[in-house]
Amino acid sequence: MLAQIADRFTKVVQRYLPDAFVIAVLMTLVVFAIALAMNPNQTGMIFSAWGDGFWTYLAFTMQMVLLLMTGMTLASVPFINRGLAGLAKLANKPWKAYLITFLVSATAYYINWGLAVVVGAIIAREIGKRNEHAHFPLLVASAYSATVLFPGGISSSIGLTIATEGHFLEEVMGVIPTSETLFDPATIIIFLSLVATMSIFIILMAPKKDIINYGPKEEPEEPQKINVSERGPLTPALKLEYTPVLGVLIGAVGIIYTVISFKGGRDLDLDIINIFFLSLGLLLHRSLGQYAKAFVDVSKSISPIVLQFPFYAGIIAILSNSGLGQLIIDGMISVATPETFNVFTYWVAGFVNIFAPSGGGQWALQGPLQIPAAIELGVDPAKTAMAVAWGDGWTNLIQPFWALPILSVVGLHIRDIMGYCILLSTLVGVVTSILIYFLY
Repeated sequence: MLAQIADRFTKVVQRYLPDAFVIAVLMTLVVFAIALAMNPNQTGMIFSAWGDGFWTYLAFTMQMVLLLMTGMTLASVPFINRGLAGLAKLANKPWKAYLITFLVSATAYYINWGLAVVVGAIIAREIGKRNEHAHFPLLVASAYSATVLFPGGISSSIGLTIATEGHFLEEVMGVIPTSETLFDPATIIIFLSLVATMSIFIILMAPKKDIINYGPKEEPEEPQKINVSERGPLTPALKLEYTPVLGVLIGAVGIIYTVISFKGGRDLDLDIINIFFLSLGLLLHRSLGQYAKAFVDVSKSISPIVLQFPFYAGIIAILSNSGLGQLIIDGMISVATPETFNVFTYWVAGFVNIFAPSGGGQWALQGPLQIPAAIELGVDPAKTAMAVAWGDGWTNLIQPFWALPILSVVGLHIRDIMGYCILLSTLVGVVTSILIYFLY
């Protein structure tokens, strides 16, 4: 039954869902129209807010791009590819194929969502090449659907932001350590509950007919080390580029810095995560030339995000400056009680995320409104921040923005997986709402 519903959803989505960039532009125009209708005498202000907002999140955009690229470059290390190929051999039945893909991707999302993009793509591709009875679009959807789990992982943008000294709400809520957000028992329970329920749901969605295979059946091409001799005479310059010494040394420097930082009491934040994954990648790729090549290769998958991020930043600016965002959140606060506040926060965050698919950008919009209201009601601001984070992850399933890198790697379009993602988002919304009500 569930498989038939998923099939119908997929067919409808394939017919009507436009490209992700088209969606970003359409959303911009819709928000523009609503904001102008709400503020007919402030047309200039709305246009200025959009244009200025384009560049508001440049620093955060760079942090996010580095988080993705350092994680993806780390995932391209040859021995990691070999390990994933070994796991793929265990998927000798369709249900094992979907389950292994989801669980491997979920583990990677817990560690780093940039790393997870490539890990998920690789495991889906490797299993697809080895199991002709596995439906490849569902394999990819299984890999991507684990994106809802990243708010509870160690690369959670909101959890790390409020743990960073100097964050923009520090005067209101202070610096919140990750022990109260990412490593809080409630967060762990929600994370594990979603893993369990989503695993079962994915298996039940598996189609019994019209299976779409991966396509090419040749063995996957493993990233190869660069053959220096093919680049010409072994000059001193080439020796510097491809000697393992420099990569290992500079990677070790970054790892040592990370260890010293944690020993000094530093908590996890975006900057320390980025430098750790950059350093680990340099260490494992060994040569600087090899790392630089891998970094360039993964950049191709990131370009759609770089293109669209300013448009969503503009949308966030309009929501903030026009009063539209305030209107949405005030409406929620007016009907919320201390017991239901964080559930409403989760729902609002999921809705806002459709128009502003960026944990940090969304937090910049919701945080200044949500946290004072939470404190006034006597609600723990750490729990409210996590409710926003879970809401941000929830509707990533129906917002194609963050699916772009993995789709680029596997060669599919968002239309191919969105039917499954819509059904999964319904499950996630119900399960998480119940857990937030009782735990937050």
